[in-house]
Amino acid sequence: MTWAVVLAAGESRRMGRQKLLLPYGEGTVVEAVVRAALGSRIDRVLAVVGADREAVGRVLEPLGVELAVNEDFAAGMLSSIQTGFRSLPKEAEAAVVMLGDQPFVTSKVIDLLVEAYRRTGKTIVIPTHGGRRGHPVLIDIEHKGEILGLAPEEGLRRLMRARPEATAEVEVADPGILRDLDKPEEYEESQEGVKPMRRRYE
Repeated sequence: MTWAVVLAAGESRRMGRQKLLLPYGEGTVVEAVVRAALGSRIDRVLAVVGADREAVGRVLEPLGVELAVNEDFAAGMLSSIQTGFRSLPKEAEAAVVMLGDQPFVTSKVIDLLVEAYRRTGKTIVIPTHGGRRGHPVLIDIEHKGEILGLAPEEGLRRLMRARPEATAEVEVADPGILRDLDKPEEYEESQEGVKPMRRRYE
């Protein structure tokens, strides 16, 4: 069983407000991320919440995803990844780690990662565009112990450097794997050509 682990615990300091709840398309930023996972070959979705957990949880619960709380979210992204892997059930084979502020990532990209995982037998699959590595990243559950043992300042890059023989790169046509939303101007640029969110009462 392949899971998506959506990292939705950040404080959005550079944005100045909770970016995951900003309007995007017909929902919010984090809803767009989760819907991409739900529309892919992923079996289940787990969202890791932390800052603004109640508000983010209210948005995500109707989508039928599992929620895990990262009490140590202020420690950074790795703490959310570790929370996600701790929360996965025993039957989980692998997890596609997705950034909650990457609404540009499509279901097709996720499917390409899953397909490469099945085809190559590699336990770490990374998308690239123009030779540059991006997100999301698929990681086999066999690396759980290594992930839980990483120091906050190391991050997943330490795992990638330590396991080049286990890593496969998948070149994708979508530059969205290289983009996220950190600053207000990045969010404003992301809204160009995006269908506005419908009002909840319509």
